[in-house]
Amino acid sequence: MTLIIKSECIDVKDGICTTSCPVDCIYEGERMYYIHPTECIECGMCESICPVDAIRYEDEVEEKDAAFVRINAEAFHDEGGEIVEPGGWSKSDPPIKDHPEVADWPVATPEKVREPEPQDS
Repeated sequence: MTLIIKSECIDVKDGICTTSCPVDCIYEGERMYYIHPTECIECGMCESICPVDAIRYEDEVEEKDAAFVRINAEAFHDEGGEIVEPGGWSKSDPPIKDHPEVADWPVATPEKVREPEPQDS
């Protein structure tokens, strides 16, 4: 089973996963990273190092994240629906175009900072 990247990566893009991938199958998108479904050798190195716990084997994805199995695969399809084999990602490569569902994903906003409670004197 190939590995996929879920929504926790959107707008975080830490990128440490790319340093552990022995085949450079993790590509930077505009808002998140994507794992190429046929280049991935399923070693799991990226899953073990992801600081936001966004990477899973596709057969371990919970129902709420099931769309990301498809999103990761479709990110590498051309206009005709054929899969594109880029041949490995490099840090100097420009980001790939985000999947439309990721591009339309709501931007995360920081939680409102709570004002400190007044201290009794």
